Amino acid sequence: MSAKYVAIITDGNGRWAQQQGLPVVEGHRAGADTVKARLRDAVELGIEELTVYSFSTENWSRPAQEVAGLMAMFAERIDSETPELNEEGVRMRFIGRREGVSAELQERMDRAEAETGGNDRITLFVAFNYGGRAEIMDAAKAFDGGDEDDFRRRLYAPEMHDPDLLIRTSGEQRISNYLLWQCAYSEFVFRDELWPDFGREAFEDSLRIYEERRRRFGSR
Repeated sequence: MSAKYVAIITDGNGRWAQQQGLPVVEGHRAGADTVKARLRDAVELGIEELTVYSFSTENWSRPAQEVAGLMAMFAERIDSETPELNEEGVRMRFIGRREGVSAELQERMDRAEAETGGNDRITLFVAFNYGGRAEIMDAAKAFDGGDEDDFRRRLYAPEMHDPDLLIRTSGEQRISNYLLWQCAYSEFVFRDELWPDFGREAFEDSLRIYEERRRRFGSR
């Protein structure tokens, strides 16, 4: 039983920067590099969808300088990496609320989705200005009746599969309002590594732990 759909809470960038004696934004840069590296690993490991928690609805409460640095870095990364990811067959999708996100950044996100929309090697879902409760609330407002499948069609990315595996780094053991609907039956693996230190070996070990589990989905 191998995991095809994996979600990660990429936690620990700030603590990593602090340990290195660097500004927080450098931790986020290192974290973005790790996302790119593990995305390439995911392709080699047969993963079809990788979802990463980039910026939550709660992260707006962080210091203004950190938030501004994150937004600038996010825009820079979209511009610099979308062509390369497109060549590698990566389909990009951004999930989350667009309210509060600058028009310029929204335009970059839309352009990246359009440019990579025809790719099918792997889908990278980037949860940006995302909250699981917000997603469910937004879906509920648009829901006009039906079953679970009808409700799912109101979520930010109806085509996203429920993650087989949710990984969280940095030693924290909670899901922090992440993919609450989608992770109803996901397996959880909590890692001690800070996200920038989460290497290929740790990724493979997390997948091995998943493969050793038995998923019952409520049955015996």
